Amino acid sequence: MAKNGLSGTEKRVAFSLASVFGLRMMGLFMIMPVFALYGQHLQGFTPFWVGIAIGAYGLTQAILQIPMGMLSDKIGRKPVILGGLLLFAFGSVVACMSDTIYGVVAGRALQGMGAIAAAVLALAADLTRDEQRTKVMAIIGMCIGGSFALSLLAGPVITQYLGLSGLFGLTAGLALIGMLIMYLFVPNPVASAPSGDTTADAGKLLKMLRDPQLFRLDAGIFLLHLTLTAVFVALPLDLVDAGLAKEQHWMLYFPAFVLSFLMMVPMIIIGVKRNNTKQMFQIALVIMLLALTIMALFTQSLIALCIAIVAFFTAFNYLEASLPSLISKFCPIGAKGSAMGVYSTSQFLGAFCGGVLGGGAYQLVGAQGVFCVGIVLMLLWLSLTFGMKNPKLLKSYTLQAKVSGRDEAQTMAAQLSQLNGVAEAIVVLEEKVAYLKVDDEFDLRQARAVLGSAS
Repeated sequence: MAKNGLSGTEKRVAFSLASVFGLRMMGLFMIMPVFALYGQHLQGFTPFWVGIAIGAYGLTQAILQIPMGMLSDKIGRKPVILGGLLLFAFGSVVACMSDTIYGVVAGRALQGMGAIAAAVLALAADLTRDEQRTKVMAIIGMCIGGSFALSLLAGPVITQYLGLSGLFGLTAGLALIGMLIMYLFVPNPVASAPSGDTTADAGKLLKMLRDPQLFRLDAGIFLLHLTLTAVFVALPLDLVDAGLAKEQHWMLYFPAFVLSFLMMVPMIIIGVKRNNTKQMFQIALVIMLLALTIMALFTQSLIALCIAIVAFFTAFNYLEASLPSLISKFCPIGAKGSAMGVYSTSQFLGAFCGGVLGGGAYQLVGAQGVFCVGIVLMLLWLSLTFGMKNPKLLKSYTLQAKVSGRDEAQTMAAQLSQLNGVAEAIVVLEEKVAYLKVDDEFDLRQARAVLGSAS
């Protein structure tokens, strides 16, 4: 097994789980750029119900994300993931067969009930070494971002030829392909990674909400996905009014997303190298405000809307990529699973609220009203960032600990804390693991010597 790189098994785990996650997220995202345009034949169609249909998955995801992760601790990761994908496929079939918007909403809610994100990430942790876990999570994260970009291309093209019901039918097929990948390519874990690293601890959730730095990030992802969902209730209709036929929307979305990704990368590099994440965060929010302002002021100008979309996705991509990393840096050691549980719940709840708010605002005051609501929300988020701190540049490790008693665990924690480069250290007797936050001077061999680990 390669010490400094992913082993063959870890590569298979990373890319197979990334594929499962990506296929499912494509199924959720592809509806966003097309539903307001292609769902007008549905009985009961109104802008308000469009918003609910787009965001309905977020409510059930938000409710079930943490419980499904905890369930995977009890009955296993793969049964939860396979069951979630099956439920997602069933919801897609319900939406596919519906001729009313209410049936589509029910199908989208069922899709969201297949809340497998926590279980997938926990399984990835179970099947990888702690020193390679960050790389595996990064591959999964990149695949999620790629699936969003691809959905902007695929959604309009597929719907043009297959219609809305065909799009939902395809999402059911994607879920079944995900189940096949899980069955054929993902190994069964022989041990579980420590729960503090993977799934939420109910006793720690309130503590996560009370942490001022984590609260800012949770509120941020809530507002970001609220704004994204609300914008996609109004933006497709605005583009049609500005002269871009609905069959051509992919020709705008996909290049805009690629260009915005290229513009976002330097922002991340600058933020990391200069350790000024807070300032780059604020710059991204200003870019988002400019994009929404252009959308609100120039609803009939296709050129202005194109510029606004590139700016919007540049800011969105930066914020979406940065937030999970910041969560892991600010959360207490041994509580990453709980911190990410609150984060994911906030994310999906934001998507639901965005659908409701966007649909309601469009029905009452039109597209300009939706974009103005987004401006207010981004101003609120910008105000929250003034108390934000730049994170310390630390790495996290989770190591097995040969410990048999509480006194021994406390002694180990004290010895680890004295090692060069260790900023924080705790040893959890019940899980027989040590959680460490370290800088570049940390020597992993010294820590393993203290822990009595031969691995």
